[in-house]
Amino acid sequence: MTPEEFRAAGHVLVDWIADHRARVPDLPVAAQVRPGEVRDALPAHAPDQPESFADVLADLDRVVVPGVTQTQHPGFYGWFPSNASLASVLGDIASGGIGALGITWQSAPALTEVEQVVTDWLRDLCGLSPQWRGAIQDTASTACLVAMLAARERASDGSEHRGGLQALDAPLVAYTSPHAHSSVPKAVLLAGYGADNLRYVDVDPVTYAMDPEALRRAMAEDAAAGRVPAVVVAAVGTTGTTAMDPVRAIVDVAGEHGAWVHVDAAMAGSAMLLPEMRHLVDGVEGADSLAWNPHKWMGTILDTSLLYVRDVDHLVSVMSTTPSYLLASTDAEVVQYKDWGIPLGRRFRALKLWFHLRLDGVEAIRARLRRDLANARWFAEQVGAEPGWRVLAPVELQTVCVRHEPEGLDGDALDAHTLAWVEAVNATGRAFLGASRLDGRWMVRVSVGAEATEREDVEALWALLREVVAGPAA
Repeated sequence: MTPEEFRAAGHVLVDWIADHRARVPDLPVAAQVRPGEVRDALPAHAPDQPESFADVLADLDRVVVPGVTQTQHPGFYGWFPSNASLASVLGDIASGGIGALGITWQSAPALTEVEQVVTDWLRDLCGLSPQWRGAIQDTASTACLVAMLAARERASDGSEHRGGLQALDAPLVAYTSPHAHSSVPKAVLLAGYGADNLRYVDVDPVTYAMDPEALRRAMAEDAAAGRVPAVVVAAVGTTGTTAMDPVRAIVDVAGEHGAWVHVDAAMAGSAMLLPEMRHLVDGVEGADSLAWNPHKWMGTILDTSLLYVRDVDHLVSVMSTTPSYLLASTDAEVVQYKDWGIPLGRRFRALKLWFHLRLDGVEAIRARLRRDLANARWFAEQVGAEPGWRVLAPVELQTVCVRHEPEGLDGDALDAHTLAWVEAVNATGRAFLGASRLDGRWMVRVSVGAEATEREDVEALWALLREVVAGPAA
């Protein structure tokens, strides 16, 4: 494809994207395909000769769009907000168009320095001190693994440069909430701690936040048994209920053992942009690392996850490898992001944030977050006031955990009812919700935060839920 051919196709594609976004509210929210349907609709082998752009675009409409759950839809309340602001989409296009090779500062100085600028911007916007320095990872899962590796090496005095974990006399132990994201146990496994050395700490039965005294007891028991308390992952916004682990108290307890504290605020971290919500991360300045995803609630397109650390030198000592072919005379003067994470090569992800922040502006983003908080509170109030409905956990941010509990239904029968009505809601195509287990029983999470979702959309959801549970589909 020549630049001129690209120009023509690019104009058509941008028009298609704009038209697609305009029609998203008219599409079913959930993907409309069966397993294998997309694959079966495509040729088994790649074409030998070029195909027309019109044919490719036609298949985008015919095959791809029906096979995508429309997370930009105003009726999307599943999992977490997965916004992709059009301003950041432009940055993603620019990133791909420039095609920078991000391996060292020398390979793309602007890639490194724009990333430094935007991570500093967001650090300041979130009220963090200049001691924190950040890098863009792909997801909070990777950020958690990087933090777990850094914690491992601090607790083992740099064992990777000697015999590794298998040469240690005592096992290293990690601690987290049973409501933490699945990326935490995955990081524990991948970093070599072993499943036997992961402790799920008890939580408050009402708030579902980690109990600091239970953490203290668990760490003391491990230390007394000759094990090494190495890392605590505090969830600021647990996956199920958006519970807020008490960061300050966790930092204090972890400090008694010199353990690393990683704060996982993947979805909820966007709330730090609001000064009135920063009490939720009280004590974060005492933590060692913090991760949050602008590609969730804030709305920068995937994949844009921020990992901040307070001791960059330690991180670099853990992650750095420098083969001779990457050495340059400027190395002592610059940041080398290859030493701040796992991959060597990296995309120009910073352009997505740079475009988003510059074209939308921080105040518009803050206004949208405040709108979502108000809509979630409104929804929770409606549920709480309706007979037969219950809000199951404190509404700390924009996630409301609900259950419809008809008189006489409990146990497995109530679970079956819950799963039936959420499936019925999703089958309408008007909304998409996710079910999850809480205290051993199924409940429904309503995650308010799609960029297009306004109060009237939340009102329509509430009407739909009552309509579905009252009808034969439930």
